[in-house]
Amino acid sequence: PFNPETKIRFSIPQSETSGRGISAKLIVYDALGREVQILVNENLSAGVYEVEFNGGNFPSGVYFSKFSVDENYGTGGFSEIKKMILIK
Repeated sequence: PFNPETKIRFSIPQSETSGRGISAKLIVYDALGREVQILVNENLSAGVYEVEFNGGNFPSGVYFSKFSVDENYGTGGFSEIKKMILIK
């Protein structure tokens, strides 16, 4: 649960192609699967990252963060979804 801000951490693994970065996306969806906000959509180097999501303009409820990396970058592709609950 969070009110109204939370930090989302993710890491980009070291890979054969990490010199040019890995295409990463972090998108927040509402409970109906509609895209609410794109937090990350860029090439990132290997490392640990933290992004802030501010839900102040959104109604209370369940949201999902989906983190994914492109399979074309030597990582085999990866996707993870986490549930978040916004309480105001």
